[in-house]
Amino acid sequence: MNAERDLSPLTPGVVRALTDKLYEKRKVAALEIEKLVREFVAQNNTSQIKHVIQILSQEFALSQHPHSRKGGLIGLAACSIALGKDSGLYLKELIEPVLTCFNDADSRLRYYACEALYNIVKVARGSVLPHFNVLFDGLSKLAADPDPNVKSGSELLDRLLKDIVTESNQFDLVGFIPLLRERIYSNNQYARQFIISWILVLESVPDINLLDYLPEILDGLFQILGDNSKEIRKMCEVALGEFLKEIKKNPSSVKFAEMANILVIHCQAADDLIQLTAMCWMREFIQLAGRVMLPYSSGILTAVLPCLSYDDRKKNIKEVANVCNQSLMKLVIPEDDEMDEAKPSMTIPAEPTSEESLSKPEAATTGESQNELDITALKQPLFFLCSCERIQVTLNLDGIVQVLDYHLSDTSIGMMTRIAVLKWLYHLYIKTPRKMFRHTDSLFPILLRTLSDESDEVILKDLELLAEIASSPAGQTEEGHGPSDESDVRPGPVELHVPARAGQLSSSSTKGLECSPSTPTMNSYFYKFMINLLKRFSSERKLLETRGAFIIRQLCLLLNAENIFHSMADILLREEDLKFASTMVHTLNTILLTSSELFQLRNQLKDLKTPESRNLFCCLYRSWCHNPVTTVSLCFLTQNYKHAYDLIQKFGDLEVTVDFLTEVDKLVQLIECPIFTYLRLQLLDVKNNPYLIKALYGLLMLLPQSSAFQLLSHRLECVPNPELMQTTDNTKPSNSFKRPAASNIDYTELLQHFEKVQNKHLEARHQRAGQAEQLDRRVVL
Repeated sequence: MNAERDLSPLTPGVVRALTDKLYEKRKVAALEIEKLVREFVAQNNTSQIKHVIQILSQEFALSQHPHSRKGGLIGLAACSIALGKDSGLYLKELIEPVLTCFNDADSRLRYYACEALYNIVKVARGSVLPHFNVLFDGLSKLAADPDPNVKSGSELLDRLLKDIVTESNQFDLVGFIPLLRERIYSNNQYARQFIISWILVLESVPDINLLDYLPEILDGLFQILGDNSKEIRKMCEVALGEFLKEIKKNPSSVKFAEMANILVIHCQAADDLIQLTAMCWMREFIQLAGRVMLPYSSGILTAVLPCLSYDDRKKNIKEVANVCNQSLMKLVIPEDDEMDEAKPSMTIPAEPTSEESLSKPEAATTGESQNELDITALKQPLFFLCSCERIQVTLNLDGIVQVLDYHLSDTSIGMMTRIAVLKWLYHLYIKTPRKMFRHTDSLFPILLRTLSDESDEVILKDLELLAEIASSPAGQTEEGHGPSDESDVRPGPVELHVPARAGQLSSSSTKGLECSPSTPTMNSYFYKFMINLLKRFSSERKLLETRGAFIIRQLCLLLNAENIFHSMADILLREEDLKFASTMVHTLNTILLTSSELFQLRNQLKDLKTPESRNLFCCLYRSWCHNPVTTVSLCFLTQNYKHAYDLIQKFGDLEVTVDFLTEVDKLVQLIECPIFTYLRLQLLDVKNNPYLIKALYGLLMLLPQSSAFQLLSHRLECVPNPELMQTTDNTKPSNSFKRPAASNIDYTELLQHFEKVQNKHLEARHQRAGQAEQLDRRVVL
């Protein structure tokens, strides 16, 4: 078969012209083809029309010869023009060979392909929409074409296609979304610009609801937002802004849950614009969706908490993150403490399914990073209803606590983040105490370590949290959720009590301090807290020196001061490190005598009117015996002047050191303070307070010639002559400063206890001295 018969109905002249290298000759051939096809259309000869298109496609447009391909392209465009409205019947055959030429290595050929397709689309208009995906795919490639002419031609075609989509109501959005989702991840700037321009167009069409498919493209949009081109970033910012406006207008139709993890990832982006934009979206999501966002709390906190410590260079991000944090915290309600976490019905699926595994005890110790948790979450299929306010949302605390624990443990985390973490934990203990106490054993060590933080504000929040844990009724040892540290808790039920001595206290005073009428019940964690706090002071003496008084004073404000001193005295009574016990007792005594927070407790001890106050005095006394001078000061505070005198008499048997004399010096200074005003006034009543004067003279005799000696000596010189102080009526004894002796207190036994404790201290000092001497000998040898 010769060429002429194979290519009929095209004449040999048309065939030669179509393959000519000159554009003008190919154009003349195209006009001849247009005329020919019009005749076939008039005759309704569809078979011949298809045959012509097939010849132009197979023999020319897809030919190996470049000029033949150019001729085939202009011929197909001529066919489309001739077909007019009927071109829709042949669009598949017309478009496919043209799109194939989009991949041609010759830039001129790609340009002619653009021109040909433009003419085909211009004629077909809305009929091309069923083929939109292949057209869009081809155009997205040409948008990144290196040749400016090709790019210019593709832009003309792009505008034409946008006009068609805008004016049509038959656009297949469902079929287009998979292609858009694929193309949106292109790294080419021009391709990205092309994608964003189409998203803006589709978003502007009233009949096209792109918001339903936003979860499919949101991640890609945020990636484009990080493009190096300012123009592209601005376009993407506008697109995201339009979507956010639409979300605010129609929140009931938004799939918040499906986009939550996407925002979590981009809220952690290194790019400031991406991070700020994602954080603004997160803020709106939390405020609009409400409790629908709760299952994503752990991921949100992972993203938000570090931002709270940003400096002024990222002030905007910090402010938005703070709003997100506060809004999310408000979503946790007391009802969350009662919901059954295992109940699947009527609940929104949790953020990552791996969080369910984190609730298991073995998973809590795996140390998996939160990033891994979030990535796992993103791989899970998510099915949510958007208007879910009426649907029960289960708060899974495991993931939240894991995130909070991680950020509190990370020493590189900023102060404001640590404060926010502590506020979160406090909030959770207030709103969901029953569930939170399941995590207390794992949180307790890090909360104790946080007391060594450099920031006073962090320590204050930490103390507030520890105080809540120690006083919450949910912390009672029920259901096996009590303290589990066997080394910290004594065998048997944990009770706060004063060590009983035979014949010393009434039976009621041997009860636990939980029975104190002046305070709410302390739970089993209170005693554990006191034990561990003293352990921390013992192992970290710098903390005791710099923050010890501050910590204890704050605890006295947050909890009951009587309980704190009672329990610490009880614990110190068993302390094996006698040197630490003496230091700690000195610290507690200074706080007791000088802190305004302990005014009520001082008044309670001053009178010893009640069994509780006498109980407390005996408990404090036994521990205060670790430090002789503090024991005397306690007797001064409680107006036990005879016993104070008896103690000072025993000082002659003690080893008098420089530290001992320094403490006596400080006690003299304290006697001149307002706290002991009542004591100084009692010096006026010499007759009824002889042991007070003797005790003060005893201190004076202990002191060397120093400023403290002079101070106390001058004070005692002011003690009046008893005869001059007598009133006119000598028949009635003066009792203005006299009070009845405290009953039920065996002072002889207390004095014996004092001697016993001091003997232990003496032996310990000798033992330390012997060890030091042996060490010196080894060094010499």
